[in-house]
Amino acid sequence: MTPFLEYRSNRIVELMEEPAERRDADWLKESLQQAVMLELSTLPPYLSAMWSIEPQSGDVLKAFKRIVFDEMSHLGLAGNMLTTIGGVPRLGDVHTVPKYPGPLPGGVRPSLTVFLSGLSKESLDLFAQIEEPDDPITEALSHTSIGAFYTAILEAFQDHAELITGTHQLERDMQHHGAGNSLVALNSLADVRAAIEVIKEQGEGTSASPENPHPGVTGELAHFYVFRELFHGRKLVKVAENPDRWEFTGDVIAMPGTRPMGAVPNGGWGAPGQPTPDAETRELLDQGNQTYSRMLDLLEDAWQANDPDTATGLLDEAVLKMFGLKGPARALMLREVPGGGGKTYGPEFQYVDD
Repeated sequence: MTPFLEYRSNRIVELMEEPAERRDADWLKESLQQAVMLELSTLPPYLSAMWSIEPQSGDVLKAFKRIVFDEMSHLGLAGNMLTTIGGVPRLGDVHTVPKYPGPLPGGVRPSLTVFLSGLSKESLDLFAQIEEPDDPITEALSHTSIGAFYTAILEAFQDHAELITGTHQLERDMQHHGAGNSLVALNSLADVRAAIEVIKEQGEGTSASPENPHPGVTGELAHFYVFRELFHGRKLVKVAENPDRWEFTGDVIAMPGTRPMGAVPNGGWGAPGQPTPDAETRELLDQGNQTYSRMLDLLEDAWQANDPDTATGLLDEAVLKMFGLKGPARALMLREVPGGGGKTYGPEFQYVDD
């Protein structure tokens, strides 16, 4: 099988083309490693946009916070799916961590170039294309969805339920961030099926509704539809004369103010051909990259810890590191890029070794 370090190739597309009889334990382990990186790849662009909102309050910020915590939960569930069949999530490697601008891992949505910037119409359009289901109830933008990949993973689990061991599972109560967001142990096929349903429903909705049907959730739109609402500046509502049809014709959604973070260039700020950041800016960039890198190292270590208390402690440290990313990111968004037309710096989310 292709090693996980080749995540930036067309590997997910290739895995999806494998016939069902060849989707064995090795196929599942590689697919789930790809799923881990796919979930990770959404966090830096969503966080950059969220942290650019000024002030850090209001309904749009709340919508982004919910989506970010959903994605964190999805990353954790994908990691638990991998460890429950004896795999090890790989996060702390310069060759593995997604780079920006660049494609989504594995060839999903191959036409997309994912970039880091402040909140804008362009970034909202990108986010919607990342999350788009195969059969949206409004506005199809592209094809080959993340949800289709998870459906293939579930089918492989159904064929090989004996692989599920429940080992090296991370658990964290995150119900305060919304129903279905807790990181739970996956000890059975039913647990795996429920986890995949949460990931798909929160991101894509269902073929019948744009709303997340998870128990305990009322009127919560899936990520794709949230991003399209913000793009259009209108709430998504049912058409009165046809309740099966939805359109972006509801109440106006005002775009919030933002700090004008520019798009991170290829290779990062200060790459060849780019202005050299001053010493204070470079220090903030390095601080953000180091904090992000240590967060990924801690998550990887947590999934490998043999003692549950040790694993919980490492997970708690990783969460603290994640919260520590906001300070340098917001500070960078106040520092103008020389010759950047008023645009400011922002976090690079680059993995760096110790």
